[in-house]
Amino acid sequence: MNDKTTNQDSSVPIDESPNKKITPLRCFVGSAISGGLSFAIYLLFSSISQTYAAKPLVMSSALALRISVAVRTLVTGVVALGASVFAFVAMGLFLLGIQLVVQRFKESNEQ
Repeated sequence: MNDKTTNQDSSVPIDESPNKKITPLRCFVGSAISGGLSFAIYLLFSSISQTYAAKPLVMSSALALRISVAVRTLVTGVVALGASVFAFVAMGLFLLGIQLVVQRFKESNEQ
């Protein structure tokens, strides 16, 4: 049977067999990239937080003040979430790379 199947929704072929193997090097490179993105987003988060702290909200309308606080909270939360997601991905890829190295070491000792 062919490795390619068709999606039920469309007739676009889907390749089920991945051509790229998972290697420790790919895990460590991906971890470094994700960690770098996480650090960059953290710096953005820090800058946004400092900017919001330096510029207090002064409005006469209570509704406008509440909306402004909600928007600031949402922006800060979304940026913090992005930084934490990339940090967890970096940690997971790093640990996966270590696991692959340990598995290869065990396989070479058994043979």
